[in-house]
Amino acid sequence: MSTANLLQTIQQLSKQTMEAGDPSDWCLGVVETESPLSIRIEQKDVITEEFLELTDAVRDYNVDITVNHTTENRSGGGGYAEFASHNHDYVGRKRITVHNALHVGETVILLRQHGGQGFVVLSRNHDHTNISGQWG
Repeated sequence: MSTANLLQTIQQLSKQTMEAGDPSDWCLGVVETESPLSIRIEQKDVITEEFLELTDAVRDYNVDITVNHTTENRSGGGGYAEFASHNHDYVGRKRITVHNALHVGETVILLRQHGGQGFVVLSRNHDHTNISGQWG
């Protein structure tokens, strides 16, 4: 979902909620399945992927970053010159993936569409539960 579409969805939900006189139509849910995504709310209803709009806080997405640093010295093996300790510049615009996808058992905050079945999944209610990166 593009940022413009997400903003339009949030604005529409906000307007509908204000018109209904209940500006806090939100709920907590628990992720039941990851693929396809489903979230259980109120201990009985399961909301499926087609009724969920995800923010970047709860989905994997790509983003560009700008870097400008030098790598740490690193040496190879074998005693050959091409493997001697060295470093190099790491500069420019780089694309990275932010791994924010939801995992089974995580609690999320949802904003309910007034008069409809749609939900915006705003954020987790607690820290990520499935961190597995190099420094995790």
